[in-house]
Amino acid sequence: MGNYEFTIALRIRHPNIAPAEITRNLGIEPLHAWRAGDPRRDVAGGEISGTYRESYWMARLMPKPELAADRVSVESEVLRTLAQLRRAFGFLVTVKAEGGVADLHVNIYAREEFNLEFLPETLSLLGRLGLTVAIEVKPHPHDLGAGAPPTAPH
Repeated sequence: MGNYEFTIALRIRHPNIAPAEITRNLGIEPLHAWRAGDPRRDVAGGEISGTYRESYWMARLMPKPELAADRVSVESEVLRTLAQLRRAFGFLVTVKAEGGVADLHVNIYAREEFNLEFLPETLSLLGRLGLTVAIEVKPHPHDLGAGAPPTAPH
């Protein structure tokens, strides 16, 4: 192991849910959130033209990128996250039934090739919770001469 670093975030898109309702149901504070119909904002927080077409909520599930090792991997962190999200099963099912989408967004910063192997139990639990997994694999920033990996998934 040790061939990659990774981060995991939970993202929810929904036609019109209030971000506070997501936060209350999951017990996780978002890094970014807005509601459908709210004025759009730039990265500095200033209003720009238009309104958001859908509600969006995103929270980091890891404070910083982790180096894959024998005790921590994408697979083990996804499984740990799913165990935590099981308590919000009813809420996640409702989000999906209302036209929303919830996904685990995994950013991987690779130094060399490696394998990910998800157990059938993990895949089954992802399906029952209605969660998509989006995996983004990027060259490790150290290999590009850019310094440390970013601390927030996009």
